[in-house]
Amino acid sequence: MTMLSNLGKRFKRFFSVIWEYRLSYAFITPFMLCFIAFILVPIIVAVGLSFTYYNAIEPPKFIGWTNYQNLISQDLLFLKYALPNTFKFAIITGPGGYVASFILAWLISQLPARLRKYFSLAMYSPSLTMGIAMSIVWLPLLTGDRIGYLNSILLQIGMIDEPRLWVTDKDYLMNSMIAVSLWSSMGVGFLAMLAGILNVKQDMYEAARIDGVKSRLKEIWYITIPAMKPQMLFGAVMAIVNTFKSGAIGVELSGQNPTPQYAGYLIINHINDYGIIRFEMGYAAATSVFLLILMYFSNKFCWSLFGPKGDEG
Repeated sequence: MTMLSNLGKRFKRFFSVIWEYRLSYAFITPFMLCFIAFILVPIIVAVGLSFTYYNAIEPPKFIGWTNYQNLISQDLLFLKYALPNTFKFAIITGPGGYVASFILAWLISQLPARLRKYFSLAMYSPSLTMGIAMSIVWLPLLTGDRIGYLNSILLQIGMIDEPRLWVTDKDYLMNSMIAVSLWSSMGVGFLAMLAGILNVKQDMYEAARIDGVKSRLKEIWYITIPAMKPQMLFGAVMAIVNTFKSGAIGVELSGQNPTPQYAGYLIINHINDYGIIRFEMGYAAATSVFLLILMYFSNKFCWSLFGPKGDEG
């Protein structure tokens, strides 16, 4: 009876706190409902399906860890192409796009306010119009004949003797994908960094100059970055998400699915292959859970660099 009484008191206290802050909970309820419906529930369903054989027609059949065992030990397409290509693509475009976002945000912050908004829009717009830019800019630029802009320029200046197949040759496709991804990486993370830089108090820079900090690089390292750690963390998380979810770039550039000799085949392409083409939903779910775990540990690493715990040291 005592335990039930204590439990009743705790529930009563819990609901009284909720009622006391009912207005705050009312504001976060729409977000929580969307989060549960579109993020939490799909993750739970994917984890559940990853332990089954499910072809979208028959009821799921529980098979235990078989999908994961096949993924990490027998799936040569995943082990030979999807996983190495994803790591190569992520290691270059993730940190590269992140650093480029910070550098461009800092350079734009040094401009007069009247010009700043135009340059910000110019840097941010590629992330909004990627589909249009792919057909108007990148495909004509990387066309594998003499008419292609890049081939035409390189032939005129004598850097190459014959046209290069930038998007259909396995030796060039990954580099083309990286270039396109870096160009389009100035998204929400870039705007967050720009806002963080602009919100750093000028008093901090003046105090640093009095203390002997004269170099701009030292100001950035000792003042700017520590003062905008939340924006740095947000930019890092967005860079990771955008990098790992990329997969359509190689298909759009080459016009082939899968890409030539799987040169641009990433984990997200592997998920689409098994989920949309082969209808092996259980195996696709296991692959998506594997990708989710990769993203989770990458985010943990970013949190260790820019999270609140870094301020305790």
